[in-house]
Amino acid sequence: MVNRSQWILHADMDAFYASVEQRDRPELQGLPVVVGGDSRRGVVAAASYEARRFGIHSAMPSAQAKQLCPEVIFLRGDMERYKAESRKIFSIFRDFTPRLEGLSLDEAFLDLTGTERILGSPRDVGERLRARVRGEVGLAVSVGIAPVKMVAKMASAAAKPDGLLLVPPHRVREFLEPLPVRRLWGVGPVAEGRLRGAGFETLGDLAGAEPGRLHSLLGDWGETVAKLARGEDLREVEASRAAIWYSEENTFAEDVTDRDVLGATILTHADSVARRLRRDGLCARTVVLK
Repeated sequence: MVNRSQWILHADMDAFYASVEQRDRPELQGLPVVVGGDSRRGVVAAASYEARRFGIHSAMPSAQAKQLCPEVIFLRGDMERYKAESRKIFSIFRDFTPRLEGLSLDEAFLDLTGTERILGSPRDVGERLRARVRGEVGLAVSVGIAPVKMVAKMASAAAKPDGLLLVPPHRVREFLEPLPVRRLWGVGPVAEGRLRGAGFETLGDLAGAEPGRLHSLLGDWGETVAKLARGEDLREVEASRAAIWYSEENTFAEDVTDRDVLGATILTHADSVARRLRRDGLCARTVVLK
């Protein structure tokens, strides 16, 4: 069942990296801007909403982005500057609740449960949070508010750009039912293909599915999928959420087969990751090279 006494707010900055660049460089406002490498092997890290109108999105190869919009403006980006902006934004978030779970530099869950008497209604909190981020940082943030985390995150996506959507407990099923199955947490291309092949197109289809059918398609995970499709998400905001992985990566402009070059690159990345682990007093259990 949906937790009717809980309120979770999901705040997600709009086109964060690109928006920082447009804020700091007024001549870029209103133009299609991409943060990422513009080489043949480059990848889009962030795209302004002007660029998104052409179908450009994050993780897209830069070459494809250029094909979709030859006038797109590529910027290398400045991660240290983005991290500094993120610290300002999260400081604002913490003024509303200490129960804060950061998912990345530009998005977080805030647990507002039990704060109504002090802070006001969840909708009022969401609007004040958006106004403070806009006023103090000069950037837009979209907000979703719901009784459970998954629905709050979906609501913030539906509110973009620069909006707020609150889904009350009695409207959760109505909100979820028309959404495509791929919107569900954990449903990737393979699971989506299986579900759609079996006739499950929407979350409404999954919510009322026979448990045996979902088990035959997804195994034990099928029961979890059905619960999530009904808005039954028991996950709480993890205020002390620790880092799951540390990573470094590099994209070569051309294929590299020289072992010395590859070895030096791997050593550089390994040293960087190890230095961060030592700084945070952590020990890795698994090392992956891709």
